[in-house]
Amino acid sequence: MLASVIPETGGPEVITVEEVPDPEPDDDEVLIAVAACAVNHTDVWIRRGHEGEPPIITGIDVAGEIAAVGNDVEDTAVGDRVVVYWNVTSCGDCEFCNHGEPTMCLDYGGLGVKRDGGHAEYVAVEARHVVELPEDISYEKAAAVPSNFGTAWRGLITRADIDPSDTVLVLGASGGVGHGAVQVAAHAGATVYAASSSEAKAEKLRELGADHVIDYTETDIDDAISELTDRRGVDVVFESVGGETYKQGVRSLARGGRLVTIGATTGDSDQGMLQHVFWKQLEIIGSTGATMGEFEDMLDAFFAGDITPVIDSVISLEEIPEAHERLSEGEGFGKIIVRP
Repeated sequence: MLASVIPETGGPEVITVEEVPDPEPDDDEVLIAVAACAVNHTDVWIRRGHEGEPPIITGIDVAGEIAAVGNDVEDTAVGDRVVVYWNVTSCGDCEFCNHGEPTMCLDYGGLGVKRDGGHAEYVAVEARHVVELPEDISYEKAAAVPSNFGTAWRGLITRADIDPSDTVLVLGASGGVGHGAVQVAAHAGATVYAASSSEAKAEKLRELGADHVIDYTETDIDDAISELTDRRGVDVVFESVGGETYKQGVRSLARGGRLVTIGATTGDSDQGMLQHVFWKQLEIIGSTGATMGEFEDMLDAFFAGDITPVIDSVISLEEIPEAHERLSEGEGFGKIIVRP
């Protein structure tokens, strides 16, 4: 089969498209003919040497058709349309897995990170990690939701426990996780504030459920939040950017507020903002990925049409290096999808 491979760390030029052996499913696995798979910041981090272990076939978010099933697989058949839960490498037996928290497992990882992923014509996964895809949902849309919308769901619904009385600020709102978080927060009934860099992106965010959009190229986010909330601040900040943006997020919180951090795409913050944390009695909440149950809850909302991903572009395997550059530069809106 053809696959996009990161053979070693380096710039986008190290990514190759080559013929590799087809994966063979174990007895409890299925072989999926990949119809669509997203490109994520995680792929960029692997290429740069911050995560995973090259050589590897990247690609976390997979949708496709079952091409073969292992000997012990009973509830999935050849020809089924499926979308895949991406966290497929948790050990299943540590203290965290035994308490239903595989995202805290020391072996936490998944497709395209700790085992070959979906930037290929085929991928093999355990049958228990696939969910049947309704006929009216495209493979491209399905591949745009797993890790991004699952991460937003866990961060806001489970970890921050938001409800309709909350005000929620989403930073990095035009990205994959960010535009998912805007919709998840709106789905929960919260009042949603979003930060973006242009009026065109702001208009899309309003369509997705944002009540207020801040152009961070024109004003500091925390200053805008102070003005919009009559100096109160927001109850929850959903943050994936890091750096200076993290600090503006902390300053945007109301007393007793919660900041959920799920990433640091621009690097770590050089201060913990401790004076704000203790004086306003804030909660700083880390969140990563999603459990299978949270993934299925998110899919229920997706299948019902309550949340929907935005597709930025659909590309070939050969165009993945350019997709890495676009992600690194923060270009576009929504998800870049590969059709192997």
